[in-house]
Order: sequence, then structure tokens, then C-alpha cells
Amino acid sequence: MTKYTEQSRRTGAGGSEGGLGRFILGLIMLISGLYLLLNNIHVGSGGMGGFGRSLSYGGRTITSGFVMIPFIFGIGMIFYNSKNYFGWFLAIASLIMMVVGVITNINFRFEHLSAFDLIIILVLFIGGLGLFLSSLKSTRSSF
Repeated sequence: MTKYTEQSRRTGAGGSEGGLGRFILGLIMLISGLYLLLNNIHVGSGGMGGFGRSLSYGGRTITSGFVMIPFIFGIGMIFYNSKNYFGWFLAIASLIMMVVGVITNINFRFEHLSAFDLIIILVLFIGGLGLFLSSLKSTRSSF
């Protein structure tokens, strides 16, 4: 029993010798820095351009409304004959193109921050990541 308690006192987070304090402090810094970073990013839909509006392929422009045409034909083919592979292909491929169009039409905008705010966020995030990772390694390692 004494051997077990003696060994458990020597190990830190994850059984390593890095230290539980570094692990908890690093995790708190990492989470708070990531929260502050993501909290200052605003997401909106794209106005003009993007695949959600139009797609150029081979010198021709395909708008997102044209993606609905093969989708409608594919759904019609599936309702007429549910074993029609071409109808399933049209419907699924059109659905994938619509989802990709919506995703590529999203704009990410970084909130206006002062340089001090950005430095604090990056120090919390990167410093917390460094502390967290260093707590998982052995203190006897040379690197």
C-alpha cells in the first residue's frame, strides 16, 4: 500500500511527472483563450459571389437554382421507380452540391479588437496549450 501511495504522489496528470498544477492551469488557460478567440469571430452569410450564388465550370456559370433542376428530376425518378440508380445519383449529388453551396457561402469576420486584447487571447490560448502539453511529458526528458 505504501508503494502505491508513494508512486501516486510522484506522478502528475495522466501518470506522467509533469505535474497536476501545470495540467489544470494549462487546461484553464487553453479553454479560456479558445473561448475568447471563438467569441470574437462572427459568422454571416455571404452576399455576392461564392458557390451559393454561382459556380463557374468550364467557362459556364451555374447558379444555385440550377442545382434544383437535377434534384427535382432525381426525386421524380425515385418516386417513379425506387430502384433507379440514376435518380438516386441525381438526387444525392444535387443535395451534396446544395450543402456545399451553403457552407462555402458562409463568411467569417473577426471582431474589431485592440492589439492588447488579441495578445492576451493568443497568450492564453498558446500558453495554455504549451502548459497543458508540457504537463503530459516526463520532467526528466532532455527536450
